[in-house]
Amino acid sequence: MKLLYKYICASVLLLIVSTGHLFADPISEGQQAYLQGNYAEAVRLVSPLAEKGDILAQYNLGVMYANEKSEIHDNKEAAKWFLLAAEQGDTDAQVWLGESYIGGRGVTWDVQKAVDWYRLAGEQGHIVAQVRLGLMYDEGQGVTQDHQEAVKWYQLAAKQDQVDAQYRLGAMYDEGQGISQDHQEAVKWYRSAADLGYVSAQFKLAVMYDHGENIAQDYQEALKFYYLAAVQGHTNAQASLGMMYGQGQGVSKNNIRAYMWLDLAASNGSGLAEHGRNLLAKKMSSLEVKESKELVQACKDSGYKDCK
Repeated sequence: MKLLYKYICASVLLLIVSTGHLFADPISEGQQAYLQGNYAEAVRLVSPLAEKGDILAQYNLGVMYANEKSEIHDNKEAAKWFLLAAEQGDTDAQVWLGESYIGGRGVTWDVQKAVDWYRLAGEQGHIVAQVRLGLMYDEGQGVTQDHQEAVKWYQLAAKQDQVDAQYRLGAMYDEGQGISQDHQEAVKWYRSAADLGYVSAQFKLAVMYDHGENIAQDYQEALKFYYLAAVQGHTNAQASLGMMYGQGQGVSKNNIRAYMWLDLAASNGSGLAEHGRNLLAKKMSSLEVKESKELVQACKDSGYKDCK
């Protein structure tokens, strides 16, 4: 699993942290100017408070300078203000500072400092920091690989309904990495993530139920989770769903539906699905193929909302 660092959306976080201030105060006015693209005015309004030690102003100023699309973009200035806010205990600023150190943006690249800031925020319940630490220790990215430490941070984030952490925690239980192997716990966390719409968890559960991997084989449950993943555009789920309809597993055999799902998967690049669709077409009448293609088009046109 490759570690991916996601940039936090500056404008969204800026709005989120503004809720504690009255609309007419300099910070709110500065935020409005910022969102309207008047960056110089935004800095003019917010800077005086930031310089006086206002933690919210310092954080907002850091976000303004961190925005790569703004004309005032300056990573060093961003890191400066994030540090001041982070030292006062602002967890969002601590995470931003961790991002700065892990990416060498405005500061000298330093993984240990990044870990220290992530840890400080994570211990205060910051979900992004917890996931970052879990990933770093899981993959040994810049730190010594430590699956037990990864499990610790995944658990904290998973309990806050963070789907990446839930899925990865399920995998840790499944593989017995950093914790005693427990397939029931694995299924529990995969299901938690799947219920929240996490497509990888949905597909994982489908495969487990389909093949009876560490769980009682259940074609109907497999069909359910393949469908949930398929309507999110998961190509292999679409192909698997086509095969289940074609073989009558967990559902009555239906070549029209089988063709539909195989064709959808083929259009998304699955060569195996394309081959299976072509073989199936030889067993179908021209009217059945026509009906299948109409279903495919309806599914695509609805953005996978009408694919039953």
